[in-house]
Amino acid sequence: MADDQNDEGRKSSPYLSHIVGDALRDAQERMLLERVKAEPVPHHLAIIMDGNRRFAGAHGMAVTDGHAAGRDTLEKLLDWCLDVGVRVLTVYALSTENFSRAPDELEGLMNLFDKALRDIAVDERVHRHQIRVRVLGNRKLLPPRVQEAIEIAEKATEKYSAYRYNVALAYGGRDEILEAIRALAQEVREGRLEPSQIDSEMVSRRLYTADLPDPDLIFRTSGEERISNFLLWQSAYSELYFSDVLWPGLTRTDFLRAIQAYQKRRRRLGS
Repeated sequence: MADDQNDEGRKSSPYLSHIVGDALRDAQERMLLERVKAEPVPHHLAIIMDGNRRFAGAHGMAVTDGHAAGRDTLEKLLDWCLDVGVRVLTVYALSTENFSRAPDELEGLMNLFDKALRDIAVDERVHRHQIRVRVLGNRKLLPPRVQEAIEIAEKATEKYSAYRYNVALAYGGRDEILEAIRALAQEVREGRLEPSQIDSEMVSRRLYTADLPDPDLIFRTSGEERISNFLLWQSAYSELYFSDVLWPGLTRTDFLRAIQAYQKRRRRLGS
């Protein structure tokens, strides 16, 4: 009988350890959340969502499934930002360089973008919190169905202003700056502007982000420590935070630690 009881105890021990471990992690996360909410959070958070393909490879998944897992993490991220009070969120979903990827992968990504944009147009959270959705990038590079989905999402939320949610699609920071320079050059050519009048504010007003504040924090996952042609002009004074976690594996605790790291820094803004 004693041996039977010992066997039962050994069988239940891993299960109990799992329960205790989960409870401890939940308690630690709640404490971290309260600490983060007690301090100013970034007004504008920009995220480079990197690591979908490596996550897929590490878990024996197809690349398209890795991107789908990344989409699920993005769904969670929106809730996390609302929880702590981030007012402007910009995510890097597809760069201009990404168009060199395999046709099958690109087709899968376009399917995800198409569905996600149409879904967000009717997302209860978006309308309850009055989140304005916008896509930043060269839309002409995207398939017609994705362009249509963008128009649907933007039209459904165009009157909102409480929160901003921006998706960088077919986006390249250098291309964005070049387009601004070309627009200014055209005005000079037409005699509406003198070259000596051009200043940084004029450039900013001709970017995709003309009506947005510059990002306070740029957060990149996957262990890479570069910004990869993302918001090059706008990030001049942004704080940077890099995490080793692959994007689909990002947890709420990872997110909160990034915000907390930002809160611990003294922003000098060039001084």
